[in-house]
Formats: sequence, C-alpha cells, structure tokens
Amino acid sequence: MATIITEVYDAFRSAGADEDKAKKAAEALSAYDKRFAEIDVRFERINGRLDVITWMLATLIAGVAALIVRVYA
Repeated sequence: MATIITEVYDAFRSAGADEDKAKKAAEALSAYDKRFAEIDVRFERINGRLDVITWMLATLIAGVAALIVRVYA
C-alpha cells in the first residue's frame, strides 16, 4: 500500500471528493513529494560543489592578478 498525505486526503474529502478518488489523489501527490525531496537533495549537493568551485576560481584569479602586478610593478 502506498503512503498518502493525510492533510491532502482530508482536504479532498472535505471538498466533496469520493473516498477512492481522494485516496488515489493523495497517493499520487505523495509520490511527487518524494521525488521533489530527492531533487532537493541533489540540488543541495550541486550547490555545495559550486561553492567549492567558486572559491577555487577566486583563488586562481587572485593568484594570476598577483603575478601580473608583480611582473608589471
């Protein structure tokens, strides 16, 4: 049996939906909720990697700028 979001199920039931339809809709939204949670985890991992790459690039640019200043100063 698939998990359902009880708040969504209750909202559909109070809106007048049949019990079966409300249960299926809540199950479908629960599946989407799990997918979005997985996507959020992936984006957090990518965001962490981008932070590291940003610091590496900033360090590289600062080093090149220091070399240019040393050569022409």
